[in-house]
Amino acid sequence: MASKRINTFKVVFVSLAVVAVGFIIRTPWLPIRRELKASLGYPRDSLLNFTELTAEYGYVSEEHEVVTEDGYILTMFRIVQARNCHQKKRSPPVLLVHGLLQSSDSFIDSGPNAGLAYLISDACYDLWLGNVRGNYYSRGHTRLDPNKDPKYWKFYIDEIGYYDIPAMIDHVLDYTGNDKLNYIGFSQGSGTFLVMCSERPSYCEKVQLLIGLAPAARQFNTKSKLFRTLTQTFEVLEGPLENYGLVEVFSKGAVSQEFVAFFCQLSHFTGKLCEQVLDVFDYVDSSHLGSITNETTRVLFGHFPAGTSLHNMARYGQSMKSKRFEKFNYGKEKNLVMYGSEEPPRYNLSAVTAPVVCIYGSNDGLVDTKDVEWLVGKIPNVIESIKVEDPLWNHMDVTYSQYTSDTIFPKINEYLLKYTSA
Repeated sequence: MASKRINTFKVVFVSLAVVAVGFIIRTPWLPIRRELKASLGYPRDSLLNFTELTAEYGYVSEEHEVVTEDGYILTMFRIVQARNCHQKKRSPPVLLVHGLLQSSDSFIDSGPNAGLAYLISDACYDLWLGNVRGNYYSRGHTRLDPNKDPKYWKFYIDEIGYYDIPAMIDHVLDYTGNDKLNYIGFSQGSGTFLVMCSERPSYCEKVQLLIGLAPAARQFNTKSKLFRTLTQTFEVLEGPLENYGLVEVFSKGAVSQEFVAFFCQLSHFTGKLCEQVLDVFDYVDSSHLGSITNETTRVLFGHFPAGTSLHNMARYGQSMKSKRFEKFNYGKEKNLVMYGSEEPPRYNLSAVTAPVVCIYGSNDGLVDTKDVEWLVGKIPNVIESIKVEDPLWNHMDVTYSQYTSDTIFPKINEYLLKYTSA
């Protein structure tokens, strides 16, 4: 009986390892050249980078390079000229940060009538967009080679909050000459801001407003079975996978991403299947199919998933087992070495002194309403917590829905105006 269990485990492990390799491996023929994709009929927007895609719709963007204190090279974008803003830009600047497995492209993939980057810049805000370590825009380092050095990938939200968010804030403030900025974070983009305030509270004082869109802190009540199973599998297999050198997951240009991008653009039918996959990933109620259009689906899979570390995904697996918002749990013995206690330390949410606005959906299968409400009860300066009126509004709708201009942007604009001067 024991030998059967061992053999079963081996089969499962090998299968999962093969899947993981599909998410990681880059071959000489990947990523597929842009010219070949264009000849195969890929949507043009799915082939363009941030500056190219915004230019396609009449926006002018700049690319900025930022180096963190621990040597990670990040790419930021600034929309310097919006298509529909014909007045002086408002002050202070706005920093918009993406969620897990995304990039700055996620805020423009739904097009100029719905993408949050377009809507915010059209309202004449000085908009900056960040890209955290490990995605395809920020896959560099001053010393480490991400293709050869596993040490590059030993990060999770703690390092993103401690190094990346402060580095981006400093760059925006230094470049623009402002003392403070307004911050908008989606999902992980909010969670890493909370980490920053806990670990480096002086940076929280550089932000005069946080707008948290489906803010991801504790995720104990996450309902997405697919996301829960995936992340907790990575948690269990992190050690063995690391031993095989599999430390980067869901990277752009890997076998799986290239296949999904190809499949989703084949036809209207395959595009619909990909929409349903997004809804299954988001879990709760997929009866509002159509919120994310077929065109957007075909475009977004050209930029998504954008890549992260195995260690980061394992940490998300842990977050669904704990009622605390806490650091990585290495086990009692290693925790004693790392932290001086058997349990990992909690992040200090009382240090989030900036005014906070939370916007979330009741149909969100990744960041459950119970966890948002728990978070709101822990943060000292919540101005308003807003549940989107559409009862079917889910997690991925925040970046990809065709209805963002009617559902969430009015509240975003309302609060940005309150904390902005013309």
